[in-house]
Amino acid sequence: MSNTKEVSDKALEAVRLARQSGTVRKGVNEVTKSVERGLASLVVMADDVEPKEILMHIPKLCDKKKIAYAYVPTKMDLGKAVGINVPCSAVAVEKAGEAEHAIKDVISRTTGKSAEAKEEAPKQQEQKPKREPKEKKPKAAPPAPAAPAAEVPA
Repeated sequence: MSNTKEVSDKALEAVRLARQSGTVRKGVNEVTKSVERGLASLVVMADDVEPKEILMHIPKLCDKKKIAYAYVPTKMDLGKAVGINVPCSAVAVEKAGEAEHAIKDVISRTTGKSAEAKEEAPKQQEQKPKREPKEKKPKAAPPAPAAPAAEVPA
C-alpha cells in the first residue's frame, strides 16, 4: 500500500512543519478538546495504539466536525515528528503555519477531494433550533381572606 505510506509520510511532514511554525496539540485528551472545539485542521493518530479503544472516538468526532485525519505506523514516529522523545498517540494541528501545503496534500489524499474546494465552501456552523419561550400559565388567585368571625358577647 504505497498510498498509505505516502499519506503517513506526508502527515508526519505536516506535523513537523506545524510544530516549527504553527500550533500543535499532543495527546489524546488535547486532541479530543481541539476537535470538539473545532480548532484542529488535521488530526494524526498512531496505528499501534493499544488498546484501540483509546482512539476510537476521535475519527467519529472528526467526521462530525468535518476535520481531516490520518494514521501513521508508530507512536514513536509521531512523537519524534512533534518534537518529543517519547511516544505520542495523537496530534492535532491547530495553526498550520508553513505546513499549510502539506496539510492540503494530506487532506486531498485521504478524502479524495481537493482541500481548496473545502475552503471555498462557506462554513456553516451547527445551529441549534431556537426554543420558543414557554407560555406562562396564569397563577391562580390567592384565596380570599376569611371574614372575621362575629364576636359573641360573653
